[in-house]
Amino acid sequence: MYNLDKNRLEEIIIPNLEARRNKKSFWFDGEWNTGKDFLEIIENCEKVLKDAGFSRGQRLVVMLKNSPLIPALSLAVWKLGGIFCPLNEKAGSDILKGTLDLIKPFAIITGRELPELENLWTCIQCGISDRTLKKFTGKTQPPESEDYAVIFSTSGTSGNPKAVPLTHGNLISNIRATKETVYPLNEHDTFLTVLPNFHSFGYTCATMLPLAIGAKIALVPSFLPPQQSVRAIAEAPTTVMYIVPAMLSFLLMSVEKGKIKSEILSRQSVICTGGDRLAPNIHKQALKLLGRDVMEGYGLTETSPVLCMNHDCETQHSGTSGPIIPGYEYKLKTRDGEDLPETEREGVLWAKGPSITPGYLHAPEITAERFDSEGFFNTGDYVRFDEDGYVSILDRVTDIIIVGGFNVYPQEVEKVLCEHPAVHAAVVVGMHHDINGEIPKAYVQLEEGAEANDREIIRFAKEKLAHFKVPRSVEFVKEFPVSATGKILRRILRERANNP
Repeated sequence: MYNLDKNRLEEIIIPNLEARRNKKSFWFDGEWNTGKDFLEIIENCEKVLKDAGFSRGQRLVVMLKNSPLIPALSLAVWKLGGIFCPLNEKAGSDILKGTLDLIKPFAIITGRELPELENLWTCIQCGISDRTLKKFTGKTQPPESEDYAVIFSTSGTSGNPKAVPLTHGNLISNIRATKETVYPLNEHDTFLTVLPNFHSFGYTCATMLPLAIGAKIALVPSFLPPQQSVRAIAEAPTTVMYIVPAMLSFLLMSVEKGKIKSEILSRQSVICTGGDRLAPNIHKQALKLLGRDVMEGYGLTETSPVLCMNHDCETQHSGTSGPIIPGYEYKLKTRDGEDLPETEREGVLWAKGPSITPGYLHAPEITAERFDSEGFFNTGDYVRFDEDGYVSILDRVTDIIIVGGFNVYPQEVEKVLCEHPAVHAAVVVGMHHDINGEIPKAYVQLEEGAEANDREIIRFAKEKLAHFKVPRSVEFVKEFPVSATGKILRRILRERANNP
């Protein structure tokens, strides 16, 4: 039986693996491995790191696709008192260099050669199926706090890198609250671990949460090509899926086209999305194809990450991210940072609790901007609470379009556009206007085989929206620019709209 009443993650997870010593623990590349196999990988990694000179407070940067090495290296690093730092090797050399300058790693574990970094840092290359590291000698750096478990990189809406340290206490409290919120989750489950490990949603909810509650994981290197994920879901088989909306949309589309049997998705006890908004039509599509709905949650890297979560499909409010999970205090403020009355149900969400980062790494000025004098953290999201306390994310404060002094929430406009039978997905951004300041512009992706023109889409919107909310311009696209985790990069579309 798992025990979450510990101070460090390795103190929770290692006993769980011992309990599974002769039982299934992780599925990878079509095969099940035992807890004993897992423990041996951890021990091998720990020995190589220790021989390399790794010590307390040091940071190990890992840029690998999902594999047994990710959780094994995490645990080996923690056993040695260090900090695990997963990064996206495709983030771009400038962003990587800026992030590495903040983190100052003891060494970097990569899946391929990175010549632009090898002259600056100790780099060790390993394969996707490797079960240990090659021997090496690292470079000792000034130590950071041993309380830190993970340091994530996030660029937020600015595109500039920031390093977000999360403590063992942050992650344990978030795992505990998520376990209490989403039911049923238990040690008999098998979680699909396909979200990239450098994403806090995937790392915490799809990797560390199952290991902490004694459950099994099915490791898939990446979602593309999707056949690997489908194989894991069907053959492991999985029972819990934490994925981003883009992944779910692809899976549902594959069911609709007959490429995937609906049974492999409908038998999941939990399908939960996060990391981006879940389009309203996805709920309808899931009900139609699977005979069941899917759940939605919300959070940020800085909140470890879950902040809101629907409990289950029966009690959820579709279109919301669920209520605030246990352990958080919250309040609403204006965009200018002024406290709103407790009776107000709409505003910028600020949160406080044991899952929130202690601050940005070596960036006191950014920390001061995002935390108020009472320790509340500014999520940067404009939200609305319904009568039952369920949260709807209206938009990022930076995404809100102000038309002649009126607020336009892109998500509201996008929801209406997606009601058009020819529209598969829509993204609305603000475009500069000399008189009104901004006007809405819509980027629209049509359903396969469907046809529509801009005038038709605008006319449809006029029938359902106030005049100032109606897009003045519509551009049709085959696909949206997305991040490595499938999140639509609105910043890129906004730049495109304002710099044609």
